[in-house]
Amino acid sequence: MSRRATTLTVASVLVLLLAVIGSVMSVPYVALMPGPTSNTLGTNDKGQPLIRIEGRQTYPDQGHLNFTTVTYRGGPGGRIDLFTALRGWLDGDIAVVPEETIFPKSESPKEVDQENTRAMQDSQQNAEAAALHELGIPVSTRVIVDGVQKERPADGVLRPGDEITALDGTAVTSVSQVTGPMAKRKIGDTVTLTYKRDGKENKATLKTVADPTGKRAVVGIVLSEQYKFPLKIDISVGDIGGPSAGLMFSLAIYDKLTPGPLTQGKFIAGTGTITPEGEVGPIGGIQQKMIAARKAGATVFLTPQKNCADALAARPDGLRLVRADTLHGSIQAINALNTGKGQVPACTK
Repeated sequence: MSRRATTLTVASVLVLLLAVIGSVMSVPYVALMPGPTSNTLGTNDKGQPLIRIEGRQTYPDQGHLNFTTVTYRGGPGGRIDLFTALRGWLDGDIAVVPEETIFPKSESPKEVDQENTRAMQDSQQNAEAAALHELGIPVSTRVIVDGVQKERPADGVLRPGDEITALDGTAVTSVSQVTGPMAKRKIGDTVTLTYKRDGKENKATLKTVADPTGKRAVVGIVLSEQYKFPLKIDISVGDIGGPSAGLMFSLAIYDKLTPGPLTQGKFIAGTGTITPEGEVGPIGGIQQKMIAARKAGATVFLTPQKNCADALAARPDGLRLVRADTLHGSIQAINALNTGKGQVPACTK
């Protein structure tokens, strides 16, 4: 066999060997890809309105206010192979990131999923509060038991979902109204919590114990605040987690509760977290979300200010980026797009 033939044979064997290794060798990376995009003014997978409002007049809407998502491949228990990672690095639509970016070592995949579910629930509540705040509709809060610590005084007495209505006879409507007075209690003091469960009011008298530091008196409950809305708002998005749809939820709720379609028939998509006061926050996966939006037909994309630089660097053709700082500002920007009057805030680096 000639030297050239031998070289080609050896090279072919090495390429084949590398191909086999690459197809079976898993790597600790996750591939992020454009995910589904859904119209918050439309219906969900079951054909039901994605957002339903009861207890107040609603108005016809049209057009699109789409929230966008990111899907992924990889992660603990299902890692991608080396070739998949290499293809992702070469594909402009895919981002390959270290596994720890999505799945921190300190948390199990199940815990990550639970966090994403809670984040989606919180974003829906925040979106409802932000929209009603924008409309001038009063919203109150209530204190809810989020968790009960084992082998603490509240264990077996209180449950997640109980509503705390009073501490030692004083009505409470915020977490600080519980944690503030509790900070003044001494270890061994007795406290009485009034709570509601299944519509019935009950009282629990508990003796405080020391927290792990040995300095604070606690009864072993984790509290959170939930909003009490004067109308019923249901948001049904299926198995989607994370907080990044908050802005689009709040815009859709506002649209449904105000006369005339906000979009005037335009296909608008976007992303961003939302606070109850209407402040828009940054999100991850902006590149994949823009790609998903453009492929779905969007021509306008509402972009959180802190995501603008990355969005400008990867903006698909035909997609106009509109900077979203607040819910109020986003509504004004959409109105300016419709009328041609007023400034439309643009993304800048």
